[in-house]
Amino acid sequence: MNTIGIYSPGDMGHTVGEVLHQNGLRVITCLEGRSQRTQQLSEKAGIENVNSFTDFVNEADLILSIMVPAHASQAADRVSEALLQTKTTLTYADCNAIAPHTVSKIGENIDSVGGIFIDASIIGPPPRSPGRTRFYVSGSNLEPFITLNNFGLDVRPLGEEIGLASAIKMCYASLTKGLTALCTELLTAAEKLGVSDALSDEFKISQSALYERMENGLPGMPPKAKRWIGEMEEIAATFEHVGLTPQILAGAADMYRLVGETHLADLSPEEREKFPSLTELVEVLAKQTDNN
Repeated sequence: MNTIGIYSPGDMGHTVGEVLHQNGLRVITCLEGRSQRTQQLSEKAGIENVNSFTDFVNEADLILSIMVPAHASQAADRVSEALLQTKTTLTYADCNAIAPHTVSKIGENIDSVGGIFIDASIIGPPPRSPGRTRFYVSGSNLEPFITLNNFGLDVRPLGEEIGLASAIKMCYASLTKGLTALCTELLTAAEKLGVSDALSDEFKISQSALYERMENGLPGMPPKAKRWIGEMEEIAATFEHVGLTPQILAGAADMYRLVGETHLADLSPEEREKFPSLTELVEVLAKQTDNN
């Protein structure tokens, strides 16, 4: 295995591609219709842009699909159509934050045209430093992805059943991003109720570790909020599929939808100097609720 395709090289994807490139693999993508920012991220990461999507499918030994949940099924459809046209055999790994029953349908799509499908999920931030990011995988033929352990990634197999890798992502993100949504909501409520300072003081006394997490993590959340709406909806669908209430994570999606309506959501991750303080973020969200 020499050539890895990244579909597509956004915030997470370009960093994954950069790690693989730095560790000696050829990494390609197809930037047709992509934004200037994505093109710049891809070029900076050393990812090669091929001429067409057909070339992308033809030349890749393994494609890693890394994108927002809403685009995952459509992306797989495009790959399956290309596989039918080119008669190419490749391995396709869906690394997106989608429900297990959704990923099973994607797997059936890829399998039906002769591809090899791997269910994958990413837990942790973009892998800029070792030890912080893990790639969980499941499926009947995991060797192509497990090989990436030799090229800078931390890959952890869960078994042969498609859906296991997606399931662990859904459960994990329900805590991390679900908790972020809850903290955002309660701090906004406290601001509107006039007890923001008193609540912050109480948190510093009785919930110091959690409040420190709020101060460090919430200001950088708005640029990710629009992407996280779909992820929360996928988690809600996952929980409903196993007989649990979807409402908790559907509510988290609503909070990220609120954040996404503010000007802060238009910042890029590279504009850290423009990120608000926690106090400023809460004030913006409190005003946004008045506009809704």
